[in-house]
Amino acid sequence: MAASYTAVVKVTGEGRNGGRVQSDDGLLKTTLAIPKELGGAGDATNPEQLLAAGWSACFLGAVRLAAGRRKVRLTSTAVTTEITLQHGDDGEFGLAAVLNLELGGVDRQTAVELGAAAHQTCPYSKATRGNIPVTVNATAV
Repeated sequence: MAASYTAVVKVTGEGRNGGRVQSDDGLLKTTLAIPKELGGAGDATNPEQLLAAGWSACFLGAVRLAAGRRKVRLTSTAVTTEITLQHGDDGEFGLAAVLNLELGGVDRQTAVELGAAAHQTCPYSKATRGNIPVTVNATAV
């Protein structure tokens, strides 16, 4: 597969606890903090939020692609992605994801079908397939 684009992001410092994030083009520049729910300050973004943002954006693109292929006209699109950091009994950390898709202009069955199609083609979905539990919920609004 030929490369279409490579994102380059550097994280320095303490990683998720006070680290600095910057993309090579300077458009992404932020700090990281441990969420309050995990005992941190919660005063900056965290890796789970960044993953949720990237996956959400990519997933909506895949939904629109699936709708276009099926000649389905969408009047609105939204996805709320939940990334959960889990701590197993073995002491290891893992992730789980829930993608809550909301589509306007279609019935619930079409929304479910478009969500399933997007989950097959979205690069984030492909990258996590078989590695973490993922649930796609689709509703018509």
